[in-house]
Amino acid sequence: MLTPAPAAFRRELGGLLPRLRGFAYYLCQDLVLSDDLVQACCQRALEQWALFQPGTQLDRWLFRILKNLWIDRLRATPAEAVLEDEAWEALPAPDWQAAMERRLLLDQVLAALGRLPPPLRLVLVLVCVEDLSYRETADLLEIPIGTVMSRLSRARAQLLQTLGTDHDPSA
Repeated sequence: MLTPAPAAFRRELGGLLPRLRGFAYYLCQDLVLSDDLVQACCQRALEQWALFQPGTQLDRWLFRILKNLWIDRLRATPAEAVLEDEAWEALPAPDWQAAMERRLLLDQVLAALGRLPPPLRLVLVLVCVEDLSYRETADLLEIPIGTVMSRLSRARAQLLQTLGTDHDPSA
């Protein structure tokens, strides 16, 4: 019989749901699958909460669980299977033309991100979106820090090449 997770653990887990959902989406580029991954991650975390080491960062532990679930999913999915992107809803904005331009740029960036090989996409998302340090990313992925730096450099270069030269690399 499993011992229920403490209330403080459940509250902290609940507070991290938006970040987990965003991380999952960046990994798989599919809203439905990302929600499934987050649900599986939360279920596993609640079942194995006793394995979490107090004094460490819960978000890093959850990211590792989610990343492992995603990798398991990739291994189980035939290479030929392609997930369809879900349509984005238009955001209301006073300046509809500016909003549409931002949306088109976002769609281009997300599409380019989705075309990156998974190891490059994973490092790029952890460092640039989740704001993890190179060391934290290396520890989370269990790879050398030099590999993180190399993958990040290649990911940025491929992303810029896919987007073209008219995009600002500092963005």
